[in-house]
Amino acid sequence: MSTKNGLLSDLQLKQWAKAGKSLAKSDGNGLTFTLSAAGKAVWVLRYRFGTRRFELTLGPYPDLGLAEARAMATVKRADILRGVNPVAEKHKAKVVLARDWTLRNLIQDYRLKKLAALGSSTQRSYGRHLKLLDRRLGTLNVREAEAGDIVALIEESKLTWVESNMLLVATKSVFTHACGKRLLDANPCKGIMLAALLGPRPPIRKRLMLTREELHLLFNAKMRRVNALAMKILLACGVRSAEFYMAKWENVHLDEVRWHVPESKTGPAMDIPLVPTVVGWFEELRVMAGSSAYVMPARKQARVRRQNGDTHVSKDTIREAIDYWINQYEPDVRRFTPHDFRSTMKSHMRALGVQRDISEMCLNHKLTGVEGIYDQYTYYEERREALHIWTDFLVGCERSLSPPAILGSSRSVVRRERSPRTAACPC
Repeated sequence: MSTKNGLLSDLQLKQWAKAGKSLAKSDGNGLTFTLSAAGKAVWVLRYRFGTRRFELTLGPYPDLGLAEARAMATVKRADILRGVNPVAEKHKAKVVLARDWTLRNLIQDYRLKKLAALGSSTQRSYGRHLKLLDRRLGTLNVREAEAGDIVALIEESKLTWVESNMLLVATKSVFTHACGKRLLDANPCKGIMLAALLGPRPPIRKRLMLTREELHLLFNAKMRRVNALAMKILLACGVRSAEFYMAKWENVHLDEVRWHVPESKTGPAMDIPLVPTVVGWFEELRVMAGSSAYVMPARKQARVRRQNGDTHVSKDTIREAIDYWINQYEPDVRRFTPHDFRSTMKSHMRALGVQRDISEMCLNHKLTGVEGIYDQYTYYEERREALHIWTDFLVGCERSLSPPAILGSSRSVVRRERSPRTAACPC
């Protein structure tokens, strides 16, 4: 039985739905009632747009009755007459709904797909700023985020200039990820100038060359033996502080008198020759470390629990030990950081007559240009000689304030030759 508005009736629809047999019945003008073999009834609008045929699912029956289906089909036909393809619009709506992310969703996706592939130090730095971004703006819809929200975040966070810059960099990276996923057409961080918000960047602190007198005071400082040994090894080996406090005993080969420093973001892998004095310092630390896999194991149980077991000391431990010593005893020493040990080593090595390229290699700096590409020589023995000269100098500083003669001056590494240019310190 049909009606004046179409070919189908409510009674027919009920009978077909009850029978549960697969069929497709037209109501005219493209509106079709379909029933699958599984008994699922759906309204479909079939139409032509341009030169192509389309099918648009309007909704299930009986949730969408005959009258409602006809009304909806009428609206869709009107859209077609206006040049709007209902199937394309429905697809766009689904995409928008699927990508209707909050910043919290975006940050989680960025952590999984981008941050996990970056270096460990970058993960830590970005990670703490992403937590701040999540806490302050996490519930905001990605498409609603504006430059003003980012500016307010930076100004209200009250971070230092450098930390504010890292916050901006991490936030910009997250929104760049959103642009790559086509959640946004433009990065809201674009054009934000930190100098306009916080003023010019403070001057970068200049590196120190600790004098012989300062080294004498440092080597005789009243501090915990483990901290004193740490500073001695840092000074004698010239490594970056992170390479030391994260070092594991599996890489310290005392029987082979060498320390293997694995590749990191700040430098390539390198074997450091260990002179006898430094081997003795490492042996002391080995006893202090007990069963830990780390040269400098964590001392606080709270940190061990946070890291789920055996781990190394905090990155600030050695710096805090230096600050405590200076604040407590007020020695006649300029305030310095562990990284100043590298500039101290470099400067004194040159004064001791060590060749420029050898001193650079001791700091794990790379030669630049064509020579840096083709020169694959590790300078291991030359570095061993240079480190002997340097360690002898440090031991002399510890024992006396009076400068000794340059030890090892007859060795090959102190021949003064024209040396190639070297790269600046990447750290």
